[in-house]
Amino acid sequence: MKTKYCIGFLAAILFLVVLLGIGYQVSYQHALDLREAKSEVPSKTKSISTKGEAVKNEGYYLCELQGFIVVYLSDKSTIYEFTEIPLTDLPEEVQQEIHTGKHIETEKELYAFLENYSS
Repeated sequence: MKTKYCIGFLAAILFLVVLLGIGYQVSYQHALDLREAKSEVPSKTKSISTKGEAVKNEGYYLCELQGFIVVYLSDKSTIYEFTEIPLTDLPEEVQQEIHTGKHIETEKELYAFLENYSS
C-alpha cells in the first residue's frame, strides 16, 4: 500500500512540475509578443505647418519709442523686445545712433548692450 501512495505522490508532483513549465512558457511567449507588438506600432507624431514664410533673422535694430529703447527685428517693423531703458540715460553719441537705428548683428551682442545700459 505504501508503494501505491509513493507512485501517486510522484505522479502528482510530476504533473505539477509539467503544469508550472507550461505556464512559464505561455507567459514568456506572451511577454515576447507584447514587446514585438509595441515595437511595431508607429509613433504618432503630428506635423505642424505655418502660414507664411520663415525668414532668417539678420540682426536687430535699436530704436527709440516714447522715450525708451525698443529692439526691432531686421525688418525694422517687428518688435522683438521692449526695454525700460530711457533714451536720456545713454551717452549722447549712442543716442544719435539709436535715433538713426543702431544695427546689432547677434543676439549675444544685443543682450550685452542691453545689460551694459540697464540699471
